[in-house]
Amino acid sequence: MATPDTSAAPGTRQRLLQATEQLIYSGGIHATGMDLIVKTSAVARKSVYQHFPNKQALVAAALQARDERWMQWFIDATSVADSPRARLLSMFDALRDWFASDGFRGCAFLNAAGEIGDDASPIVAVARTHKARLLAYVRELTRAAALPDPDEAALQWLVLIDGAIAVALVSRDPAIADSARRAAARLLPEAA
Repeated sequence: MATPDTSAAPGTRQRLLQATEQLIYSGGIHATGMDLIVKTSAVARKSVYQHFPNKQALVAAALQARDERWMQWFIDATSVADSPRARLLSMFDALRDWFASDGFRGCAFLNAAGEIGDDASPIVAVARTHKARLLAYVRELTRAAALPDPDEAALQWLVLIDGAIAVALVSRDPAIADSARRAAARLLPEAA
């Protein structure tokens, strides 16, 4: 996944979000204490609480920022293909590149939802929103590709995407994306 431009010195809130996102993605939410966030972000503890009422709100905001960035990367990475069908398949090419990148730790949203587990948590709400946005993007393409039952096809596509992410995380094998791509191609009827 492409990294954001950090050439300009980020403000306090942005440093908090960047540090929190990096720390929870690499080590988990519960393993990341406020002391480590304060130290890594170089933001005074008092300033943290001026921006966020608690750690849960900070983590949710960091995940929202990641959602924006990740979705933009994914849409950009798949927009180069010349048709909706090709864009659908190119999703797995983008995922393969991400799986092979340094620091790949799976889906931050699945990781967070699994770690928190509380359906009422704002962190789980952000994870649900991310998956809804991803599904909406896939559905847009399944409809544009005129797939039979495009809503069901989009759900199947999402299962392949998230399944590939999970298996790549455990296996550390980027080629899992190629297997998911071949499975996805079977969902595409022959072009008219």
